[in-house]
Amino acid sequence: MSRYVWVLAGGLSYEREVSLRSGRRIADALRDRGYAAELCDADGQLLSRLGSAPPDAVVIALHGSTGEDGGLRALLEMLDVPYVGSNSAASALAWDKPRAKALLSQVGVPTPRGVALSQHAFRELGATPVLDEVVEHFGLPLMIKPSQGGSGLGAAAVETRAELPAAMVGCFSYGDTALVEQFIAGSDIAVSVVELDGGVRALETVEIVPKDGVYDYTARYTAGHTTWHSPARLKPSVAARVTELAIQTHQALGLRDLSRVDFIVDETGEPWVLEANVAPGTTPTSLLPLAAEASGVSLGELFAELVERAITRGGDSCKAL
Repeated sequence: MSRYVWVLAGGLSYEREVSLRSGRRIADALRDRGYAAELCDADGQLLSRLGSAPPDAVVIALHGSTGEDGGLRALLEMLDVPYVGSNSAASALAWDKPRAKALLSQVGVPTPRGVALSQHAFRELGATPVLDEVVEHFGLPLMIKPSQGGSGLGAAAVETRAELPAAMVGCFSYGDTALVEQFIAGSDIAVSVVELDGGVRALETVEIVPKDGVYDYTARYTAGHTTWHSPARLKPSVAARVTELAIQTHQALGLRDLSRVDFIVDETGEPWVLEANVAPGTTPTSLLPLAAEASGVSLGELFAELVERAITRGGDSCKAL
């Protein structure tokens, strides 16, 4: 009898369409491996369906808060439904970029200096004095992005003090807290970390080269706006260091099954970890499939093994940390 697997995708986040494309690709890959895979939207019927006729396992292809902040995963744990991916506690930690950065800094993982600014603090303390202090402390240029979220939504690089207010307003339209970091010029590198054959493994590095120099939402998901190199065009010693840091980040945050760690490698060859993602995309322009292909691993092979791991692990995912 084939395994019955749900691939959860869609939802109501800004990344709904990307999520649906990711989900379709995973479902197709699992069907090619003989699984009975059903693409399921995250809607008001989901929990009742899970309670009455649960699948053998769930693959979460939801992007944005529903799929990545740990809430849905906690519900799956409550219902004792096996699922692929990091558990609720680790997902919540990775989703909160300032918290994740603080932990990574404590264990020696290099990450850009930054500060989290809430809308409330911004209003109460006054935008002008707050931004003046930020520029005085970190200098320019700066990177502004929501403290929670993905796909480059609400993110902007700021080169002058005059550009800061608009960047902050744009960022706050996607969340209540902005993460303001030193901007580090260099190469965008992504490393997907997977748990296969009983061990933690980094797939081939991927170098991202956006056509317009900015890896925003359009560059990520529109064909022709970005080119990729896998393996990345790095010196062997730098590539080894990036791979080491990706695995260290995955383990330090308590992640499981699969993740993607995003880097900037500066002009001196120093890698800086930007963030870790617990639900990496699998669209035709996403980085995980590129890395898997360059590593000789098919998506079907990868997700089939992760599904089997989840089923063997069972539904007690909340005990994983």
